[in-house]
Amino acid sequence: MKLKDQFLKTRKETETICSPLQTEDYVVQPMENVSPPKWHLAHTTWFFEQFVLVKYDNNYKVFHPDFAYLFNSYYNNMGKRTQRQDRGFMTRPSVSKVYEYREYVTNAIENILKDQPSNEVLDLVEIGIHHEQQHQELLAYDIKYILGTQPTFPSIGNVFGWEAERQKHEWISFQEGLYEIGHTGDGFCFDNELPSHKAYLQDFQISNKLVTNGEFLEFMEDGGYTNFNLWHDEGWHFIQNNGITHPLYWHYHDSAWQQYHFHGLEKLNPDVPVSHISMYEAYAFANWKGMRLPTEFEWEVASDKLAWGQLWEWTHSAYLPYPGFTQAEGALGEYNGKFMLNQMVLRGASVATAQGHERNTYRNFFHASSRWIFSGIRLVKK
Repeated sequence: MKLKDQFLKTRKETETICSPLQTEDYVVQPMENVSPPKWHLAHTTWFFEQFVLVKYDNNYKVFHPDFAYLFNSYYNNMGKRTQRQDRGFMTRPSVSKVYEYREYVTNAIENILKDQPSNEVLDLVEIGIHHEQQHQELLAYDIKYILGTQPTFPSIGNVFGWEAERQKHEWISFQEGLYEIGHTGDGFCFDNELPSHKAYLQDFQISNKLVTNGEFLEFMEDGGYTNFNLWHDEGWHFIQNNGITHPLYWHYHDSAWQQYHFHGLEKLNPDVPVSHISMYEAYAFANWKGMRLPTEFEWEVASDKLAWGQLWEWTHSAYLPYPGFTQAEGALGEYNGKFMLNQMVLRGASVATAQGHERNTYRNFFHASSRWIFSGIRLVKK
């Protein structure tokens, strides 16, 4: 697909994800990690405006002088910005004005792509596309949290659903040795997937299935959330301080467990992979089973033999630079490198990952406490 077509498709898809929302849904921010959909729509547009148009289109006039401040996320090199926790207080600009902003910038990028742009511009547009695809997935997480924390459990349709794990359970074995890790080839990747390098792994066996709701319910019924011996100390304090006794979006109603998803509250399906699990919970469950989580390197080596892509899968690897990693100068260098502390790696993809955005070298990362993301568990034998 040509870059211009990919750009236009990506811009349209973001708006399609938001199309079932009512105006009020676009604005709220029920917790700091959840950004209002209106902010996502504007921020992904800000990226193209500030990184491409302002710098490389001499005839471009910014849509609004305040937007560079309002919709910067964490790029210190790009100037001042609103604080993350304050995004939900912005009733202005309106949702309709943000859509005007999107159309204005989309048209400007489309025009610059028609005019034989430099390779630098093409590279930045490509990064912007992948950046927006990341925000499409974050939109799915955030919209679900906005709706799923409301007392009426509203429905916006049967989207981003998970399939039951019905395949016969097997343990896939790998022998110890040196393995190539990281991205190779000419396709797009983020800088945190580079450089490719060797990693030595011991023998391991990894499950061909994700842990299911039914299996996790057994953990709960066996007192998993009350047995401190299963937990990291930090995880134990996290669940105690926040009163956590079950996965996010689980509700006990009418003598049965139910689960909220985009089409509303429904009876818990025991065969569907357990989701919205923190790394703390994933670790405790693995401990309870007498097993462990894979390292990100084990996961990557095994990925060709796994049916992955329903949920991001927690690993027991800290998010750290690969040997020889070089952080780019300027604002783009802030994209990944400065977050390589106090984060854990997830591998794979989810049902909300944009088509073509997934790859087995992709290194997703979140804090171990994160539960609103589309996350699950795959086990490795000790």
